[in-house]
Amino acid sequence: NASRRRRDYIPPGRNTTMATPAEEGGAKATTTTTAPLFKRSRTVLKDILDGDAKTFIGKSVTVCGWMQTIRTQGQSMAFVELNDGSCCGSLQVILDKEYAGEGVLDAAFEKGGTGVSCKITGEIVKSPKSGQAVELKAKTCIILGAVDAKAYPMPKKALTLEYMRTKQTWRIRTKTMRAVQTIRNMCAWATHSFFQGHGMKYVHTPILTGADCEGAGEMFSVTTMLKDGANIKDIPTVKDSDGKIDFSKDFFGKSVSLTVSGQLNVETYACAFSDVYTFGPTFRAEHSNTSRHLAEFWMIEPEICFATLEDDMALAEDYVKYVVDMVISKCGGEVDLLTDYYQRDYNIRKKQGKVGKNEQPPSPHRKNLEALLGKPYKRLSYTEAIEILEKEIKEYRAIVITPEEQKKMKAKDLKKKTKGKHLFSYPVFWGVDLASEHEKYLTDKIFNGPVILYNYPKDIKAFYMKMNEDNKTVQAMDMLVPGIGELIGGSAREDDLNKLLKRCEETKMEVEPLQWYLDLRKFGSVPHAGFGLGFERLVMLTTGMQNIKDVIPFPRSYGVCDY
Repeated sequence: NASRRRRDYIPPGRNTTMATPAEEGGAKATTTTTAPLFKRSRTVLKDILDGDAKTFIGKSVTVCGWMQTIRTQGQSMAFVELNDGSCCGSLQVILDKEYAGEGVLDAAFEKGGTGVSCKITGEIVKSPKSGQAVELKAKTCIILGAVDAKAYPMPKKALTLEYMRTKQTWRIRTKTMRAVQTIRNMCAWATHSFFQGHGMKYVHTPILTGADCEGAGEMFSVTTMLKDGANIKDIPTVKDSDGKIDFSKDFFGKSVSLTVSGQLNVETYACAFSDVYTFGPTFRAEHSNTSRHLAEFWMIEPEICFATLEDDMALAEDYVKYVVDMVISKCGGEVDLLTDYYQRDYNIRKKQGKVGKNEQPPSPHRKNLEALLGKPYKRLSYTEAIEILEKEIKEYRAIVITPEEQKKMKAKDLKKKTKGKHLFSYPVFWGVDLASEHEKYLTDKIFNGPVILYNYPKDIKAFYMKMNEDNKTVQAMDMLVPGIGELIGGSAREDDLNKLLKRCEETKMEVEPLQWYLDLRKFGSVPHAGFGLGFERLVMLTTGMQNIKDVIPFPRSYGVCDY
């Protein structure tokens, strides 16, 4: 057996410090920490609110941040909700003119409002209000940046995600978006912590590439031949080619694109380090503007040598569980805030009559995340999954009516035909590339949890995946999760040169640009495996967001590239 013994990918545990990998050939490294040299001239609210707040009582502190709200009480007192972005919660600040002294807080009363930035010095006191341990009695309040309330693009009211999407540079100032991006940050931190904790090296793979990893062809071209003022007649063409562009005259001397994956490049480093991963931006020129697609997104791609498909599936499951566990333990406030947001949004839509007939009230997001940790993920072959779906259709629990057929039907006839059944828009048969609706049916209806499918038909998978003995399927695996569908796609890689060349021929892959990749199989080839995970889908999973454009700071998609 060419595989190494099963390696345990148990998460290294909840640490506030990133695990330190052992030096090559040296003793096992420890995870000791060194006190940070940088010290702020202010107290961050996280230290007060997320720690033992009572230890601050009686202390004088200086805090900075943005006013979320200001509520006046008479002419001499006001209450400010202050947030500095360091944590989910806000600190209540009491502005009392009599306490601070004559004229000291006048500017705060005159200019205070939502979005105003300020620097406040005062004393931390015990709060009489339930739900908060302490509050700050201000001695001074310096306005750093005023706001024209009439022109401020993020008014103090319930804002829809659709509205916030039109204000990409401002939406981070809302509690909802801060919670989402805080969880995104934790997912990134946990990713490095997990892989570094297993001694895996982080490799920076290139963004510019001359190879198409997936063979999909949906890539952005990179050229310097279309500069401002360029005319079509100035673009060089190949002689006697009927207008074919001559890329040999371009910057790189050949056709170059933005990468769709760092996998092929990171495999070269895996053949020296054994276990590696890459985490960076990737691009796909799909003419799609759905809630699931982006033109620019981030990919996490580990690669492990002397490993099998079984190792790959174990790594993927343990990684996801580790990230989810870290989000629950480190971002509990954000998780609960998002639960409140989803419930409030549902209530508003229900009042407006915008809730679908079969739509259920949102379940607590923390409960959804904890469900991802409770038990091993179900594993079954692609063939078994197809048999399950076909049985559901055969026994009338599901029905297939294509979009074209639906358009021809009257609404009442469609309703009658689908009554009591789950509607599929796309057919199910062995060899089909499962649609998102099929994947979600398996996770949400059949198994009520994550599922890992493996051994897919070779015709719907990439050229580099290892062939099974049946010559019909490859050692590929996809992890499917509730509410999203595919989260991870991976495989054992073909490590036999002749078999890989045959697959290149079958899939009509151009060999010359990939010669460097093929050569890895000539010199010290090893069994290896890996997977790719779209980072934004992981953030959707951990935040509960339904639109991928709400989990990335500046979404780029078909027809949209602002800011």
